Amino acid sequence: VNHTPPASFTGKIKFYGRMLLDLQILTIYRDIVKTIPSFKGNVLDVGCGQSPYTFLLNTNNTKYFGVDIVDADKFDYSNSDITPFNGEDIPFEDEKFDGLICTEVLEHVQHYQKLIDEMHRVMKTGGTGIITIPWSARYHYIPYDFFRYTPSSLKTMFSKFNEAKIKNRGTDIANIANKVIVLWFRNLLPTQIWKWIFVPVWIALSPILAIIVLIAHISLLLNLGSDNDPLGYTI
Repeated sequence: VNHTPPASFTGKIKFYGRMLLDLQILTIYRDIVKTIPSFKGNVLDVGCGQSPYTFLLNTNNTKYFGVDIVDADKFDYSNSDITPFNGEDIPFEDEKFDGLICTEVLEHVQHYQKLIDEMHRVMKTGGTGIITIPWSARYHYIPYDFFRYTPSSLKTMFSKFNEAKIKNRGTDIANIANKVIVLWFRNLLPTQIWKWIFVPVWIALSPILAIIVLIAHISLLLNLGSDNDPLGYTI
């Protein structure tokens, strides 16, 4: 399901309500909200989709630029206020941007180093970027889902930048809970007719799901568990 900004009342319910169960989106938002509001000047959003986080920018001292691939509409994205690009060559001049956003994009790019080098090229010296990638995530936007990256590989990938801090998003507890949530909802709405006979069982298991969700949120709040198997990473 594509991620849209909280631009209306129903949009706010969808945006913030989703984070109760979608731990990937929750952990991304927790990192994004600490960084983006402080951006100033020109801000580039790479692979922006529906530009879900622009509302966090101060419009009085920032100018937003979004880029996404020409075929983004094939994945239910429709955003006319962006610049289309080929997924590798960012169509802006050197050192144009003070801030950069790139959320859950690099796993979909075959020549990821080319795109990262392009991000480095268009960013000003002293600029700040925030990039998020998944670690434990299902195969999605098929067939355009190519990679999962370790912290060791990320250090090499972002070595051209003056400083690249790599932070895990969640721990194995949140990771396991996230899998249980996906399993529960997938079986609650089965695609095969004969599996509907098990729907009452999954409804009966709802209290267990609620406990698991509560444990996951506590683990995120208190950073409980091992950070070697997180939901993803933020750079």
